[in-house]
Amino acid sequence: MAAVVELAGVSVVRNGSTLINNIDWEVDESDRWVVIGPNGAGKTTLLQVISAQIHPSSGVAGLLGEVLGTVDVFELRPRIGLTSAALAERIPRGERVHDVVVSASYAVVGRWREEYDELDHERAAELLAQLRIDRLANRTFGTLSEGERKRVQIARALMTDPELLLLDEPAAGLDLAGRESLVTTLGELAQDQYAPASVLVTHHVEEIPNGITHAMLLKAGEIVAAGPLRETLTADNLTKTFEVELSLIEADGRWTARAL
Repeated sequence: MAAVVELAGVSVVRNGSTLINNIDWEVDESDRWVVIGPNGAGKTTLLQVISAQIHPSSGVAGLLGEVLGTVDVFELRPRIGLTSAALAERIPRGERVHDVVVSASYAVVGRWREEYDELDHERAAELLAQLRIDRLANRTFGTLSEGERKRVQIARALMTDPELLLLDEPAAGLDLAGRESLVTTLGELAQDQYAPASVLVTHHVEEIPNGITHAMLLKAGEIVAAGPLRETLTADNLTKTFEVELSLIEADGRWTARAL
């Protein structure tokens, strides 16, 4: 399998603080990763590197066969689908849902005077149907519930047929029903053989969908453990990561952690 992410000794330092330190990591095109860690672990910084939003302070970051620092990131970014709270804040609240999705074709937020062909519009409509929100196509983004907005962002992230899909805490802020509905949808994506390699960032093992193949546990900017899901996601590793003694239960492909 070809690697879509290859990090070698990657560190990011800002204002004298090391946000991630000496990260070695490889994501293959068939992988579905989850990255778990407490607040301040460096998860978002790691995602910013592999979405070509920032460059590492040291080390080598390979993305989709290119090396950050030697490639035009504006050519690289459209090949990467990204959902995040920061991106959601940039979406105009008066933007029509269909336009939020189709505008990803030009990697812009908010339609202006771009021209889209019929295939673009058909692709956007297909994705809205796949995410079960086609009924919302003519609604404005600002009128949607938090769960609906999350689904619109995922549809937008898939619009360009990315080679890498990055999901930064997609279930954050959802109620129980909204979380379970979204996790089910994420599981369908993870188990789709034609879906791109993906990296899901979360604080909670309960948000790990079926279909995830690998896990990374991150603490204070460093990897505690990384590898195949069931070998890596253990009570001992979670205890080391969150610094509280935890038990871990798996049932029907879903996980639950509790303090002992």
